Amino acid sequence: MSVANLCHRLTSQVSPRTAAGFGEVVRRLGAPLQVAVAGRIKSGKSTLVNALIGRRVAPTDVGECTRLVTRFQYGTVDRVEVVFLDGTKQVLPFAADGSIPAELGVDTAKVSHLEAYLTNAVLQGMTVIDTPGLGSLDAASVSRTEELLGAAKDAAAGGSDELDDTSRNAVAGAEAVLYVVTQGVRADDQQALAAFTAATASREAGPVNAIAVLNKADTIVAETVEGSGGDVWQAAKLLAEKQASTLKPRVADVLPVIGLIAESAESGGFTAADAEVLHQLADLDDDVLETMLISADIFTSWDCEVPAGVRLRLLEKLDLYGVRRAVDAIRAEPAITAGALRRVLLDASGLDAVRQRLAIVFAARADGIKAAAALASVTALAHASGDPAERQRVHDAIEVLLAKPEAHQLRLLEALTLVASGAVDLPEDLAEEVLRVGSNANLGAQLGLPGAARPELAAHALERAGWWRSFASFGATPAQSRVAHVVHRAYFLIWQQIREP
Repeated sequence: MSVANLCHRLTSQVSPRTAAGFGEVVRRLGAPLQVAVAGRIKSGKSTLVNALIGRRVAPTDVGECTRLVTRFQYGTVDRVEVVFLDGTKQVLPFAADGSIPAELGVDTAKVSHLEAYLTNAVLQGMTVIDTPGLGSLDAASVSRTEELLGAAKDAAAGGSDELDDTSRNAVAGAEAVLYVVTQGVRADDQQALAAFTAATASREAGPVNAIAVLNKADTIVAETVEGSGGDVWQAAKLLAEKQASTLKPRVADVLPVIGLIAESAESGGFTAADAEVLHQLADLDDDVLETMLISADIFTSWDCEVPAGVRLRLLEKLDLYGVRRAVDAIRAEPAITAGALRRVLLDASGLDAVRQRLAIVFAARADGIKAAAALASVTALAHASGDPAERQRVHDAIEVLLAKPEAHQLRLLEALTLVASGAVDLPEDLAEEVLRVGSNANLGAQLGLPGAARPELAAHALERAGWWRSFASFGATPAQSRVAHVVHRAYFLIWQQIREP
């Protein structure tokens, strides 16, 4: 990879400390994409992490572990490593139920973070970072989260060849962000999202590397959302669209999801015994079942053949919305199996749509995201060295790299970040076009013509390529022109791709 080659080439031209940082950057380039799951306290982040991984491993109850950053990554042996602030580690087994132990048996004030290794196929392509909930953290948790995710501040360089704190933080950040919101997007969610730097040098999250999910979508009162027609899921989609307009351009999209149902369906929490209970509930009279589904209290206290304790456990796995969807499926198909019922619940959770969006926004461009993050790390490391000559040498090398045709993807990500952050000011319609071209992997979506035939797409791409080339040459400011040249080339490459047989 060209960024890795740049690091290798510069190693002999920089200080030992910076060179050590470059070595870490190269290591990260060869590792899976790191995605931080961020959000406010009680937003259901850990539940969503479990659903994405497909195993109930992240603690969801408030405890000492939920105040620590936990990195879930692939390993050949399942284990938990407690990483202390002094760099030492202590290995722990998972609890009997397969989750991280509720109590670590150590002084958490001395803990940096947890590393959880799992023999899990999902983690072969993506490292998932579960973070403490924002909004009610103690100062130590805030500090640990910021450090591990790369929200580093410039600090004076020390005299050791080991990485200093600034350099270590600069190369330790997540490269992408999955931000979890609930119904009420607060005024400071923009700032909270920005706090989760997308990688190095405190680069803010943007449509290149961040999406959001509206979790607990089943708790939305459909009647309060205009245009929902009283349907909960339709209300959730409409509310997610509204939140997307609030959080953009920091996120590529906002998708509704029900993390609790997704976790139960994906992690083995939903069992054949649960399916049998749902079949019993489906046999109840309509009036009785409708009354029970009014509230959780009524559902668990109503006198019926299914024991109250069994109903409570079912509620903890599916909530009322999941119970209703499952019962409807059983009544529509009385012979439905437990496996098919689990699939119904998974579909109802919205998790598949989130995974598909993750694949489009993150997985399909993982190399580009990592490369852009690596370049930001390289810049931060050079800046932290305090040596102006070294800083200039690194800057010049990066400019040479970006000038090469094969670096177009990096230039496009850079242009998208500049426009999304407001560093380059463009008219609203042009800014939206840049965000659309840079934030999608699907050609139709990139061109704003979903479902169009290839000849129409080709003609539109060529027309827009010419327009952006003209804009770059006539009427654009120098900063706008730099972005316009990148967008022109993006359209031209799209045109070439469409024309290829």
